[in-house]
Amino acid sequence: MARKCFYSFHYIPDNWRASKVRNIGAIEGNKPAADNDWETVKKGGDAVIKKWISDQMSGRTCTIVLIGSQTANRKWINHEIIKSWDDGKGVVGIYIHGITDSNDNTSAKGNNPFDYIGYGNSGKMLSSIVKCYDPQGADSKARYNWISTHLSNAVEEAVKIRKAN
Repeated sequence: MARKCFYSFHYIPDNWRASKVRNIGAIEGNKPAADNDWETVKKGGDAVIKKWISDQMSGRTCTIVLIGSQTANRKWINHEIIKSWDDGKGVVGIYIHGITDSNDNTSAKGNNPFDYIGYGNSGKMLSSIVKCYDPQGADSKARYNWISTHLSNAVEEAVKIRKAN
């Protein structure tokens, strides 16, 4: 049975790439918000956004951060990562810059979002614990196939890492 996971990603530039990954089927992911639903949530302010994120994460065992060119150090991405970690969920990063968008374009590789989040009072960054994977392949199809093959194992490893930390 596929694990239930929450997907975190920067919507505007990466929603097409994220949709491709979510449709792989190796993981049971949260249903994406329709554009008009998200606009309604955003109008409610920070408290409403936090509640919406919390509701979306409920019942999930892992958060998959789909890392595009502008994902790192965004307010709500950071919130989702911190909340996931604090709630005891596994957390894993998957770079998606090599997956094509709706115009068949790829993007530049973004920074590791876990480099911006501290790990407790240790002085370390979460990137010293949480793994990020950069799918291999010469083109978008090969990288998609890499994700399809390895995503469920990456999630299982993330859950084990979280339990150990």
